[in-house]
Amino acid sequence: MAKAPKKSGVKVTKKVTKKVKSSAKSELEGFVDFIRTQGIIGLAIGFVMGTQAKQLIDQMSRSFIDPILGLLIGGSKSLSEKSVYVQINSRSASFAWGAFVYAVINFLIIAGVIYFTFKWLHLDKLDKKKS
Repeated sequence: MAKAPKKSGVKVTKKVTKKVKSSAKSELEGFVDFIRTQGIIGLAIGFVMGTQAKQLIDQMSRSFIDPILGLLIGGSKSLSEKSVYVQINSRSASFAWGAFVYAVINFLIIAGVIYFTFKWLHLDKLDKKKS
């Protein structure tokens, strides 16, 4: 005569399931605590805002600074398209000096906007240690 299967397998499965759920819940809570304490949300917001600020400054450079410099420098190309071609014997090279100057101008504008925003919002005082 065959013996009836033991029900201990069901109990073990329930214990394992309960332990896995508890472990998953603990890991999720740890992850949420990590996000809260490390400022990940602030980092994400800063990244998105920085990307949008860069697009705004790029457009400002294309719309205002590039035409003004185009009037001063002359020519039909925009500043970012200016280049010098050098040919020595059968070799030639193109130096895109306009794109470099354009990148420097954008960098200076972005650095200035960040600096004055921090000063205006008094965010520089948040980093100073209290005595």
